[in-house]
Amino acid sequence: MASSLTKDSAGTAGSEKTFFGHPRGLATLFMTEMWERFSYYGMRALLPLYLIAPNGLHMNPATATAIYSVYLSLVYLLAMPGGWFGDRVWGPRKTVAIAGGVIMLGHLVLALPAEGTFFAGLGLVAIGSGLLKSNISTMVGHLYDGPDDPRRDGGFTIFYMGINVGAFAAPLVIGTIGENVNWHLGFALAALGMGLGVAQFLLGTRHLNERSLVVPKPLSADERSSTLRKSMIWLGIAAVFYIGTVVTGVYTLNWLLVPITIAGLVIPVMVLARIKRDKELSATEQKKMSGYIWFFVAAAIFWMIYDQGGSTMAIFADSSAKNSVFGWDFPVSWYQSVNPVLIMALAPVFAAFWLALNRRGKEPSTVVKFSSGLVLIGASFFLFLAPLTIAGDGHKAAAMWLVAIYFVQTVGELTLSPVGLSVTTKMAPAKYASQMMGVWFLAVTAGDCTTGLLSIAGVELNGTGVVALQAALAVAAGVAVFMYRGKVKALMGDVR
Repeated sequence: MASSLTKDSAGTAGSEKTFFGHPRGLATLFMTEMWERFSYYGMRALLPLYLIAPNGLHMNPATATAIYSVYLSLVYLLAMPGGWFGDRVWGPRKTVAIAGGVIMLGHLVLALPAEGTFFAGLGLVAIGSGLLKSNISTMVGHLYDGPDDPRRDGGFTIFYMGINVGAFAAPLVIGTIGENVNWHLGFALAALGMGLGVAQFLLGTRHLNERSLVVPKPLSADERSSTLRKSMIWLGIAAVFYIGTVVTGVYTLNWLLVPITIAGLVIPVMVLARIKRDKELSATEQKKMSGYIWFFVAAAIFWMIYDQGGSTMAIFADSSAKNSVFGWDFPVSWYQSVNPVLIMALAPVFAAFWLALNRRGKEPSTVVKFSSGLVLIGASFFLFLAPLTIAGDGHKAAAMWLVAIYFVQTVGELTLSPVGLSVTTKMAPAKYASQMMGVWFLAVTAGDCTTGLLSIAGVELNGTGVVALQAALAVAAGVAVFMYRGKVKALMGDVR
């Protein structure tokens, strides 16, 4: 990336180096996020395939999907306490450094060929990802002179490109090694990627804003003591409970999966209810939160289907698709590179398209964009019925069927996800401004936990009836949001 550094003619004395015209620290955070996503998406592409492989853990598809879904839900569930640690305990910079180390350790543990250590590794990666996710974005914001800095939006765009570069490359490298050479070597490569990310982060911290070292609202001595005491009590209760299930011989994997999936559904409801019941919110803020719940539920349905691209669809591809193009075979994990490359190709097109419509006064409202995203994600699963039917007749489905499904899902993502992030910040009550991004991530948690519960219950998620039902649910939700758009707009107040 050295070639992208140029002299900043607008900087002090014209000597400050920049990264594509942005503060030099953006390069550090870009590369950290790129390597973290490289490790995360590489491991994620291998995960369901390793769980069902005869030379892996050889689980049934339902259990593999449940584990995959619970893992994803944990990553997003832990983003809220991760942000809390950055705000109250370590500060963003220290939290990200520690998080990177925890993620790297998690991948190294995954590389050990044992089932027990495998789940410990998954837990460590989820904890580290939760700690890193909120805080690294906060540090990007610190690089700029407040929300009105004209470079700010462009800086976040460059930063998010790092996510997609890492996500695109990971399945091609880690997936290929994991599937074709050795699963655990693939997980070890993910650890190497995170190690590179941590190393360059530590080397580049001098370019970051000093605000990233500050703990914005540090815990008092009493708060620290109380938090530690409560944490140890809950940890002790969990340890006693699970040791008891193991000693008595009643422990199964569901003793771990079911509580997490239930928590992933209950916690979002509790958080939203707590905010709604807060009597300190003004009447306008209360109305906006009522409107936001519509978006939250819609997003949960969207992510429930979308995230099955890495589980239900990947497992289908492994057993029932012709994973070849023009006679050239490729690893199943490579399908996970389709979405990020489409994001990189289509995101600028969508941005220009919305801008062009806005100039003509014809840009769709937030509500219409959301409803369109839901209809598209439903359409993608209606499209999924075609390869499922082909496989049901005893034939292998062409790879392009799956590529087409990922394409429709990506268009849906670009319609809904950026809008969801934006509307979350716009509709957030002032008291919860810093917490609302974590609330948005809870929609992902709720969607993935729904998938996890269905899998635990033994529902065959790649059955045509279940796929059709999910598709119909998403389309019906999209139509409902569109039909009630007037009511939702009224609740949104001045937000558009």
